[in-house]
Amino acid sequence: MTATLRVNPRRYGRLLAAVLPAPIETEEENEKALAIISKLVEKGEENLTAEESSLLGLLAVLVQDFEEKAYPLDEGSPRDTLLFLMEQKKLRQKDLVPVFGSRSTVSAVVNGKRHISKSQARKLGEFFDLSADVFL
Repeated sequence: MTATLRVNPRRYGRLLAAVLPAPIETEEENEKALAIISKLVEKGEENLTAEESSLLGLLAVLVQDFEEKAYPLDEGSPRDTLLFLMEQKKLRQKDLVPVFGSRSTVSAVVNGKRHISKSQARKLGEFFDLSADVFL
């Protein structure tokens, strides 16, 4: 939206002075920024001024930066990734037999008794339309 509307520096300055955005260091500051974001989103993108749209973008970057530092995502094991995808897609072990070749192999991988091989990772990547690397 900011690409089509020009930001008025005075109005944007007043908006920034009212909100005082800064790098987020605490959970309380994060909650405050999220509340402002929520109010802007509720207003609707088509109803935001160019200044509000710019503020929304700025706050989103600040919140994202804080949350990436405060809540780092664990890179799960290949098995964890497989289990997550199975849950998300509501798949059962029998649905993966074409990938692994047998029920016993699927069971061994799902239960952590066997690692995913490179060829299985390649097939899983094709099956889930992902890079095979997530399964290695």
